[in-house]
Amino acid sequence: MWYKWKNIKVNYEIVGEGKPILMIHGYTPDHRLMMGCMEPIFDAMSNYKRVYIDLPGMGRTEGSDQIKNSDDMLEVVRSFVNEIIGSESFLVAGESYGGYLTRGLIHEMPDQIEGALFICAMIKPHDRVVPHREIILKNPELLARLSDQKREMYESIAVVQDERTWEHFKTYVMPGLLKADEVFLERLRADGYGFTFDDALASDVFEKPVLFLNGKQDTSVGYKDAWGILDLYPRGTYVALDRAGHSLEAEQSVLFNALVKEWLFRCEEANDERTSS
Repeated sequence: MWYKWKNIKVNYEIVGEGKPILMIHGYTPDHRLMMGCMEPIFDAMSNYKRVYIDLPGMGRTEGSDQIKNSDDMLEVVRSFVNEIIGSESFLVAGESYGGYLTRGLIHEMPDQIEGALFICAMIKPHDRVVPHREIILKNPELLARLSDQKREMYESIAVVQDERTWEHFKTYVMPGLLKADEVFLERLRADGYGFTFDDALASDVFEKPVLFLNGKQDTSVGYKDAWGILDLYPRGTYVALDRAGHSLEAEQSVLFNALVKEWLFRCEEANDERTSS
């Protein structure tokens, strides 16, 4: 499906019916990353409408000179919400750069958002605190089967190298990486990766249920920066998982699924409490 913002056709997919959950992927993959994360959770849950978006320059959504910085990227997402979700309250899940956009969305429309999930979220556009590179499980035989390009992409984030995490990466992450508009994305990263209102985010208190899922071996965004903002989320759960990097959802899938389901329960409970009071 398509939504048009100015001259940009934004690709999106909707799965299921019920309470909307906006799914925002990270920088250079596409909506398939979030589908690989989240759809297994809803196998036995039929009361959520999952809204997956391809950000500009990623997936089937083309980049554009009209998007000069992350403020513009956020405006695309906010306008998309207004058109596709409307005035209905919703949940939002953001991975990596999508987590950064999630914080921006909370800044602009906090009353409409009932809860937020941050998966390996980018807290700072620059000067991040990240751990030293560490591979927990190595699989030389697996890596030897891959082409140089595939091996380089997979090794860049995989701290648990096994058949299951490779299949997940190959199916849900790599297709978006290969399709990304690298020229557009490199320009955005160099010229306007951070919000112009970053200072305001440091005082945004969000009192709805929140979950931060972080990998102890994540060298992309780290795990310490998310801990540093936890006081802004009085109902926030923070988890830093060992044996997990920037592909936490695949490397710790059992805990990922359990913790996300617990977050959904807290969101439902909080909404029931607000409705009855």
